[in-house]
Amino acid sequence: MAITHLYVPPIGVPLSKDILNRSGRIRARIRWTDPVSHQRRSYSVTVDNLGKASDFFERMESPTRSTADPLISLRDYTEMIGTRYLQGLDPTSTASNYRGAMKLRVRSITTGMIDRTIDAWEITCSPSTLKNTIAALTRALDEAVRDEVITTNPTRARARRQRRPVRTSFALEILSLADVFKLADLCRTVHPDYGDFVLLCTLLAARSSEVAGLLVGDIDWDQKVVTIARQHFPGAGGLCVKPTKGRRVRFVPILKPLEATLRRLTDNRDPSEPLLRGPRGGVITTGSLRQATKWDSLVAALGHPGVTTTRSQTYWRHLVRKRRCPLARRQRHPRTRVPRDDQNLSSRRQN
Repeated sequence: MAITHLYVPPIGVPLSKDILNRSGRIRARIRWTDPVSHQRRSYSVTVDNLGKASDFFERMESPTRSTADPLISLRDYTEMIGTRYLQGLDPTSTASNYRGAMKLRVRSITTGMIDRTIDAWEITCSPSTLKNTIAALTRALDEAVRDEVITTNPTRARARRQRRPVRTSFALEILSLADVFKLADLCRTVHPDYGDFVLLCTLLAARSSEVAGLLVGDIDWDQKVVTIARQHFPGAGGLCVKPTKGRRVRFVPILKPLEATLRRLTDNRDPSEPLLRGPRGGVITTGSLRQATKWDSLVAALGHPGVTTTRSQTYWRHLVRKRRCPLARRQRHPRTRVPRDDQNLSSRRQN
């Protein structure tokens, strides 16, 4: 439907709409007051059905809609601008949570309010969680500044802060190797794939999305090294593949307790196949694992009630990255410098 008329409504002028049924056809009309001549103008078309009338109204409203509503709420504003404020953010499941509804008016959001909210969050949340949460709000309010709803972005004027230490009983959250295998065996009672998932996350010091991104070809049995190069993550628009969190490829050695599991997962399989999938053929996430295995009850029975699905591999991540990983990288990259402790460890093994 082409819009050609002597008079068209200027930008920002409020429109009134009306519909009249004329012998089975629909007359759709808009009216407005010209801001210069103060004359009442109108524009009407005759269409076949209400759908085409609604399309006409939408076409006429789109160039005249004004975004500078001083009382608009953050929820209404983000719905109006669509997904523009999410551009540049990772299209993962985290991004889908940025669309949460907020009833605060855009002009009522102040820098002090944001600072006090972060003060409460940083006691229990990690710095990356705070950064990802504020990122979407910052981008949405940048759009509000460009639309002249507000004059400055309050998220960009926050006070410089120093991270408060989170006091947790970290010693209670470290699992021994025996506890890791007990936990994996308990998860296997629900499904064998869940037990393998726990062992891979723990003994490879990998995140759940990194385990989901592993292929059979990433297991190098000649060097006994696992290459972690990607993440397979369920996002707002479906499954997506993205680089690791550090944007770099990691080479993790295969520890002895993990060899049997990796042998079983890689024998007689194509290198391009995913290494591990869930009971229904999909990606295993920490949320699905926790819900299916009743994770909180399992770790409480082992005497570690504070262990989460992501914290279970913390100790092993420290062991693999600080002690063993430089040797694995030296095997792949001869120019990599190996710390003296690891050189001594390598010489003791050769002797």
